[in-house]
Amino acid sequence: MRKLENSTSESNADLSKSHDTGSGNYARGSDKETFIRRAFDENPTKGVELLFQHYYSPLCNHAVRIVYSKSVAHDLVSDIFLVFWQQQLHKTITSSFRAYLFTAVRNRSIKYIQREFIKSAAAQPSIENIERVDYSTPQQILQYNELVKKIEKGIHGLSPQCQKVFLMNRFDGLKYQEIAGELKLSLKTVEAHMSKALDLMRKVLKDQLMFFLVLLILG
Repeated sequence: MRKLENSTSESNADLSKSHDTGSGNYARGSDKETFIRRAFDENPTKGVELLFQHYYSPLCNHAVRIVYSKSVAHDLVSDIFLVFWQQQLHKTITSSFRAYLFTAVRNRSIKYIQREFIKSAAAQPSIENIERVDYSTPQQILQYNELVKKIEKGIHGLSPQCQKVFLMNRFDGLKYQEIAGELKLSLKTVEAHMSKALDLMRKVLKDQLMFFLVLLILG
């Protein structure tokens, strides 16, 4: 994915050149999708570079709302682009690339918190290949938004110190020892705050997450 990241400025320039001089809107909305598809037809490498340049940041912002970790969000989105490229999905996706990518990010994010917050995840239904299916019905999107609200509510329900420790670990990517040093706390105190935060998140998410997984599996 480093090659894609390095090509962002070049791809952006190419995309800008695609604007219709009459309307100035060629590379917007469906026209931009059409341009990217044409790029894939002419040069798949250039096509995936343009796709990455246009959607990577919005997809990361979408993922971080639910996984509450910048690094995890970036990893999830990068993995999706890697699978997209390795499996040459531009040849088989019949929906818009945007719809596919945002659906894949939602589903990968759900799978992540299933593993992260629900200890009994191993006993839950598997959704290993769910990103290959378009589960973007209004009901499922509404349920996803409710899940995001539950997570935000759970975070805000933590004590200020516990919330700070949780966000420093999950959002800023700091290790427990680093948090302890920065906040001048003992390592055991940091561990206690994280344990409390994760236990609360499991309780907050369990029912909501399982309902969402049922929706996904039943489609």
